[in-house]
Amino acid sequence: MDPFVVLVLSLSCLLLLSLWRQRSGRGKLPPGPTPLPILGNFLQIDIKDIRQSLTNFSKVYGPVFTLYMGRQPAVVLHGYEAVKEALIDHAEEFSARGYMAVTEKTSKGFGLIFSNGKRWKEIRRFSLMTLRNLGMGKRTIEDRVQEEAQCLVEELRKTNGLPCDPTFILSCAPCNVICSIIFQNRFDYKDQDFLKLMQKFNENTSIISSPWMQVYNNFPGLINYFPGSHNTVFKNYDYVKNYVLKKIEEHQESLDTKNPRDFIDYLLMKGMQVQHIHQPVEFSHENLAITVIDLFAAGTETTSITLRYGLLLLLKHPHVTAKVQEEIDHVIGRHRSPCMQDRSRMPYTDATLHEIQRYIDLTPTNLPHAVTCDIKFRNYLIPKGTTVLTSLSSVLHDSKEFPNPEVFDPSHFLDGNGNFKKSDYFMPFSTGKRICAGEGLARMELFLFLTTILQNYNLKSMVDPKDLDTTPVANGLATVPPYYQLCFIPL
Repeated sequence: MDPFVVLVLSLSCLLLLSLWRQRSGRGKLPPGPTPLPILGNFLQIDIKDIRQSLTNFSKVYGPVFTLYMGRQPAVVLHGYEAVKEALIDHAEEFSARGYMAVTEKTSKGFGLIFSNGKRWKEIRRFSLMTLRNLGMGKRTIEDRVQEEAQCLVEELRKTNGLPCDPTFILSCAPCNVICSIIFQNRFDYKDQDFLKLMQKFNENTSIISSPWMQVYNNFPGLINYFPGSHNTVFKNYDYVKNYVLKKIEEHQESLDTKNPRDFIDYLLMKGMQVQHIHQPVEFSHENLAITVIDLFAAGTETTSITLRYGLLLLLKHPHVTAKVQEEIDHVIGRHRSPCMQDRSRMPYTDATLHEIQRYIDLTPTNLPHAVTCDIKFRNYLIPKGTTVLTSLSSVLHDSKEFPNPEVFDPSHFLDGNGNFKKSDYFMPFSTGKRICAGEGLARMELFLFLTTILQNYNLKSMVDPKDLDTTPVANGLATVPPYYQLCFIPL
């Protein structure tokens, strides 16, 4: 038979098989746009603005609908009620981590963020317990953040009020807090190894949030052997992993089980305890290294992006900055460091921090979830293992809860008397079983770092504030702010 005919017949069979598989599964899943063979609904999604695409689909198909990301279906939850019902009311059933091609190749199912099942439960339980233990010692987590805030202020003083790009300075501060927990020590802001580590994390966040990575995550089999920025992600990840493995080896050589110094020591000790009871994989060096990388990424990039975006928004809205500084002067003054007890007496500052996180919408579609078993959800049957995308954008930008949600306005979190107002719709750290393990630390860092900066400096924009563009340059996995410069003018 002619090779061309064989090729055409083979492709036709593949297309028919793909169509049959998609149609046979759609009877159980929520409604959604008709997928194309192999491509699914990919061509119907604006990969430069996925959150708007999901909003558009929800207007047609409702708050629960199905999209085919390539050949695989994903159930999308849009709006507070649907997200809450899944992640809180059915927390256990929606607690698995969904598939992402890029993390499958880097994390390989290990670590704190992308593991599943018993492995995830074991490492999460142990990590949370260990972090609590490390924060309750002689040197509390708050002490460390306060000390780092003062180091940050001193580093900003070295700019001499000249224009500067705040990216790496604001990355170093939260990273040093994590380093003090994981490695026991912090780094100088000019340390070249430290800066290179920051550069790798920063570059990976930008690439993973780009449209290209949305293509890669949906068609890894086609693109895996092609050149592209996904290869840079893998190289950067290997660099960070080798760095961490070296630190683990150093810790193993100097480990004193009677006097654990940091997170790595605790994990090494746990690994020694379980090696004879059939749990060696859960606390192997591979899992240990990826857990440390997860803590690095979660504790560095998310906080540093929020700080960077926060300063840009404060530049754009100088009247908000002035009110925050007025509250700092009234409650804290200029001669002592801010502490967490101050927050309850600073409603406008607290509201501003919440509004920054709400407005920037750091993880628009959250990290993917998956269901742990077949589950009937709103009269639909979602099969075990199905990916679930939860639109945090639709919750944080709900117009019923936050009037004019596209406007940056701290009054979204203030009542009529100017008191701070909590909202169940505030989910920047997700919610349920997979809520960010470092939420408490991140909120502490945001408050202490930003209040310490504004206690010591005025922020000066390089252009008229009205001309500042706050549109993100990427909003895939994370929302990445545009590049900008500013001056820190000492008070």
